[in-house]
Amino acid sequence: MINTTAPEPILAGRMTVTRRWQAGLILVGIALLVVGAMTLLSDVAPKDYVGIAIWFLGALVIHDGIAAFAIFGVSILMRRASRKIPLVVIAIVQGALAIGAIFFVIVVPAILKKNIGSANTSILPLDYGLNLALFYAGLAVATAAAIATYLVLARRQNARASSSQN
Repeated sequence: MINTTAPEPILAGRMTVTRRWQAGLILVGIALLVVGAMTLLSDVAPKDYVGIAIWFLGALVIHDGIAAFAIFGVSILMRRASRKIPLVVIAIVQGALAIGAIFFVIVVPAILKKNIGSANTSILPLDYGLNLALFYAGLAVATAAAIATYLVLARRQNARASSSQN
């Protein structure tokens, strides 16, 4: 008699672990959304809901309408400029651009509010524009260091692999 059942995939055990992690992370995300909603309803005055909704809408436009397209565009340009750019380098640049976009969304409202002015000067006491520029400089240095480190390690690994084959 011929066995007609398909063999079980080798990765079947890992898939259940992956699914468990996914389910756990989804549940944690839902729990955090519930906590955030409860905090919003209990600590924020209803008159402020419109301002919060406008801020979220602005963040959505900046993220989906500007940052995501910019990061995607830079990735496409890097791939087309040279097929020799490793995907890891592109991923490092994408991460740096995403971090830069997040900080832009967080810091620019403080810069704008400081320029408008406030009755209490201790609310926004720092030079947020300068700090953002310094952060971007540090991010550029960290990104360059990460790329350089990857390229050095990749070159060493390739040198070992080629010397062991000889």
